[in-house]
Amino acid sequence: MADYPQNLVHPHHLFDGTEVLIRPIRPEDAAIEQDFVRGLSDDSRYNRFMGQLRELAPRKLQYMTTIDYDQHMALIATVMRDGHEVEIGVARYVVTPGSDSCEFAIAVDDAWQGTGVAGILMLDLIEAARNKGLKAMVGFVLASNHKMLKFCRQLGFEFHRDMGEGDTVNVVNTRERPFGFLRGKAARPACRFRRAVARQAGH
Repeated sequence: MADYPQNLVHPHHLFDGTEVLIRPIRPEDAAIEQDFVRGLSDDSRYNRFMGQLRELAPRKLQYMTTIDYDQHMALIATVMRDGHEVEIGVARYVVTPGSDSCEFAIAVDDAWQGTGVAGILMLDLIEAARNKGLKAMVGFVLASNHKMLKFCRQLGFEFHRDMGEGDTVNVVNTRERPFGFLRGKAARPACRFRRAVARQAGH
């Protein structure tokens, strides 16, 4: 595993002035990651995991917190509450094997949705991907998740429907902003990779 990327640790302020810390996840964050997942509403968990669950199985929790910061990056947003660090959001990407594209995912605690946390996480994640030389970012969103689709559109993602995937929308950043992405072929490997990532990576 690579050294911890301290350069990706940044404090940010939300719309109301609340300070949040954005930083890469660490293996010792397993407890706050599990608490975060347990604290999501049923709808938020379903939208993220595309299935029903209450908490993460031990192997899945390890997968999501013990990462290499290269092929797999996860940034969490935390705040201090009663002297303890609390996770309120997480965004991650997993590089599609044999390509220069990655698949992203994001989840934010229900109480913190609409505060700007999601935008901060995604912009920091996009910057991290760009600095790694990745040229495409792909995501898969449930067609019923209108808020997420609107959010992706605001970030410059384009929407595509795939054969046999009627319940999801393939969102692909193919524009020059926030960084240049390849068209067409970049999305294909991630389409085949999606089910594995959805099962393993969670957020």
